Order: sequence, then C-alpha cells, then structure tokens
Amino acid sequence: MPASNRPSSSGRSLEHPGRAEIRLEGVLHALSDPMRLQIVRDLAAVEGELNCSVFDLPVSKSTTTHHFRVLREAGVVRQVYRGTAKMNALRRDDMEELFPGLLGTVLTAAGLQASRLGVPS
Repeated sequence: MPASNRPSSSGRSLEHPGRAEIRLEGVLHALSDPMRLQIVRDLAAVEGELNCSVFDLPVSKSTTTHHFRVLREAGVVRQVYRGTAKMNALRRDDMEELFPGLLGTVLTAAGLQASRLGVPS
C-alpha cells in the first residue's frame, strides 16, 4: 500500500493525494485563503508535526476542520492520527520536488505582508 494511503497506528486513516496527483492550481487555491495560509505559516515554523488543537484561529471548529481538509486534499499538508490527536505536517519535500521554491516564496511574501500590515506573525 502506498505510504500516502497507509492507515495510521490508530486504525483511522485520512486520504491524501499521491505526489503525482498534486496539482499547482489546487495548491494555489489552498494557499489563497488567509486562515489556511496562517496554518501553513505555523506549520512552517516547526520541523515536525503540530496537533490541530494548537492552532488558535478566529473561526469555528468546523471551519478550522474544513481549512485543514482543503490543505490535505490539495497535498500541502499530511494529517495522521496519533491516538486521538490529529497531527499535521507540511509536505515540504513534495512541494519542493513538484514546485521548486513555491512554498518558500509564498511564506516569505506572507511574512512581509504580515509585517507591512502590522499583523502578528
């Protein structure tokens, strides 16, 4: 079974596109929303995984779940269950292989915009 579809240790699995299925337009759409971009910025600030509960977004839990699903289905993040926690990590290697420099450029631009607008990073 491909790693992208392998069940996690808890027996619950989430669907992820394989590397060959990730499309630029899907990635750009996923990154176009301010909440999703904030999630990606937060994930980029760490090397490993973050639990969904650490994200403090000014939207409902169901809307937060929607944003994570869009990012996962676009291939930007990988989500796995570890016990009852849903862990999230950027698919940095896939992004860099498919779209060299895109993620870094978007993150740099988002940081510059946040500074320009006085938004906390």
